[in-house]
Amino acid sequence: MADYDAIIIGTGQAGPALARRLVAAGWKVAIVERKLFGGTCVNTGCTPTKTLVASAYAAHVARRAAFYGVTIGGAIGVDMKAVKARKDAVVRPSSEGVERSLRTLKGCTVYVGHARFVGPKEVVVGNDVLKAEKIFINVGGRAAVPPIPGLDQVSYLTNSSMMDVDFLPPHLIVLGGSYVGLEFAQVYRRFGSEVTVVEMAPRLVVREDEDVAHAITDFLREEGIDIRVDSKVVRVEKQGEQIAVTIETSGKRSQVIGTHLLLAIGRRPNTDDLGLDKAGIATDERGYIRVDDQLSTNVPGIWALGDCNGRGAFTHTSWNDFEIAAANLLDHEDRRVTDRITAYALYTDPPLGRAGMTEAEVRKSGRPALIATRAMENVSRAFEKGETKGFMKILVDKETQQILGASLLGLAGDEVIHCILDTMYAKAPASVVQRAMHIHPTVSELIPTMLGDLVPLQ
Repeated sequence: MADYDAIIIGTGQAGPALARRLVAAGWKVAIVERKLFGGTCVNTGCTPTKTLVASAYAAHVARRAAFYGVTIGGAIGVDMKAVKARKDAVVRPSSEGVERSLRTLKGCTVYVGHARFVGPKEVVVGNDVLKAEKIFINVGGRAAVPPIPGLDQVSYLTNSSMMDVDFLPPHLIVLGGSYVGLEFAQVYRRFGSEVTVVEMAPRLVVREDEDVAHAITDFLREEGIDIRVDSKVVRVEKQGEQIAVTIETSGKRSQVIGTHLLLAIGRRPNTDDLGLDKAGIATDERGYIRVDDQLSTNVPGIWALGDCNGRGAFTHTSWNDFEIAAANLLDHEDRRVTDRITAYALYTDPPLGRAGMTEAEVRKSGRPALIATRAMENVSRAFEKGETKGFMKILVDKETQQILGASLLGLAGDEVIHCILDTMYAKAPASVVQRAMHIHPTVSELIPTMLGDLVPLQ
């Protein structure tokens, strides 16, 4: 049995950073990884998918070259093997860098294998039994596989297996019209695939406001993506070399025939094979580890960080989990999950940057509010670049004058959102931004302008 001050299970976004902080504080640390160092973000999430988004964007701009007065001879082609090779070349240094940094970290011992609890203070990895007073679970999540009749009889892809694709699917059917599904849908449409998106909800990205969802639907359809909303998947089956998906829409059944199937219906935590019951660690009905506002589980000395705790499903929330745990343990601060403001992005083109409450949430709250909107076609920077899809929307509390939330769907929306997010964290009134002098020509310069045009939310 090997004794440590702390055991970290998983090397996703929170784990390595926490290991470095603990070692710097003089702790003896063991960190366990069963497969890919760096977790989802580095290997099958943010890094590779945004690299694919960049390649797809290059193809899209090349096809529009004439719009900019640029002549390109011949048809625009996409070499999928080269696309994958570029993606792999971007991913490899990140993954290898995480592993190398941990293996060379003095005071930290790396174990490769599957960790399982055998008690509240003990974890077994292969033939090794590790013991520590403090254990941090950072095991992430994976694609959910729904119980669709016939699914076990066909081949399908997930966000992970999509990373191995080095060919162009003739017709990709995407089950799920939310963040993961829509990014892949647009990417492969731009690479040249026929793409159909099937979503059970009445609209795409159902957690967003209707106007945002409709705008996203419009520009994806303009690119030739077939979108089926309010459509339940009844079954899937093979038809020769193809895959047939039977859907039910408004009581009527129809079939979508494609060559490849991508599941993007949701995520599930990697907690079902950790032996959590042996340690007495409580989970909810979906398998997420229950944690309090400081990420502690019901078992003293055990924390859960990242996607496995159900308190966020993003790299930035996982990183913030690390910061909360480290600050509370080592810096004697009182940081909490509820201190953070909801913020994320959808990396379609154009992207959606989101912070705080949606318009629907503000309306539901019943609080008096102000709103300002601006079409991207009325933003000089977007017009100059010829990328005018989308709009921006900001909501402000009428009484406190603090920003409640924003949805920025358009050019650089995923970056511009931060000037709003930072103002929200500062709890400053909207007038602080409204009076700021922003640089021209940028998208950000329109934020002060919008805040000068606030009107009551009707």
